[in-house]
Amino acid sequence: MRTVQKLALAATLIMTVLAASLSSQNAAQGGKLAVAKGLRCSFPLSSVAGWKKDGQPEAALKPGAFTLRFDSIDTDEGTAKLRNGTMESEIIARAAPGYLHLMQSFRSGPMYITTVFDQPAGGGKLKAVHSRHEYLEPPLAGATSSPEQYYGECEITE
Repeated sequence: MRTVQKLALAATLIMTVLAASLSSQNAAQGGKLAVAKGLRCSFPLSSVAGWKKDGQPEAALKPGAFTLRFDSIDTDEGTAKLRNGTMESEIIARAAPGYLHLMQSFRSGPMYITTVFDQPAGGGKLKAVHSRHEYLEPPLAGATSSPEQYYGECEITE
């Protein structure tokens, strides 16, 4: 084997070992959540906040049925895809020990953040929260126009 071929083979072997090491390091730091590539999240409870005319904040709890699906999660690259019905958005993915943060920032101003905790919610699912940082005056009927937070769970799909 020629020297160049040997060097290329050695470099490939080193890269393979490093990739396996990073993957196992991610799993050790964040458990199964750190290596999740897909999630299906459901949020049966929410709080909607706003401000009264005198400027005092107020919030109300509401039941609801809200579902999000995340695919192609790659925390090494910091990317993921949010699939909501027929829509697909490229979003930011950040992992930390015990947490996975999925962030969608709109050019028009609002930001949506979903955090999945490496904490059991029952049935093999994990606790999660989804926050919408948005405020429009006057509010739009049927649309997110006030700060909202949703509480629920996510299951790892891949």
